[in-house]
Amino acid sequence: MRTKRVVVLPYDAKWKSDFENIKKEIYAAIGDLIISIEHVGSTSVEGLSAKPCIDIDVVIKDYSVFDTVVGRLFAIGYLYEGNLGIEGREAFKYSDKPHLQTHHLYVCPQHSEELHRHITFRDFLRSNPEAVKRYGAVKEKAAQLFPDDIEKYIEYKSSCIEELYEICGLK
Repeated sequence: MRTKRVVVLPYDAKWKSDFENIKKEIYAAIGDLIISIEHVGSTSVEGLSAKPCIDIDVVIKDYSVFDTVVGRLFAIGYLYEGNLGIEGREAFKYSDKPHLQTHHLYVCPQHSEELHRHITFRDFLRSNPEAVKRYGAVKEKAAQLFPDDIEKYIEYKSSCIEELYEICGLK
């Protein structure tokens, strides 16, 4: 099995428009069923170094519309993968979207703890440049130390994330 390289890049303003392009395609398919489409994760925070993969949370009212969402996303090339061990966050993969930036797509009910965590952390980072600087440096260092080991990369940055979670009230 080939290991995927861990690449962390300096913030790229293009990530905003990349998100908007993905959002348009998703909204066209399921806009009538959802509350919002949120750009989350490191690419959503101006100035933060990140792996060049857009994280997206599609917010639904509750699971009453979920089967319809799954069907319509399937029709535009997304395959439901289950929650991958994280309650309140349903994952989707795709294989043929060369016109879009690499991305992770999740569907979350509006009262999901995971959605709350994503939004809270994103908003905290967006308003705390010092936290962004610190977290970005840790991510860059982790990618340098563990360019071929995503698990060790994640482990290296976890203590920084835990500290930032505590500061923003997620602990």
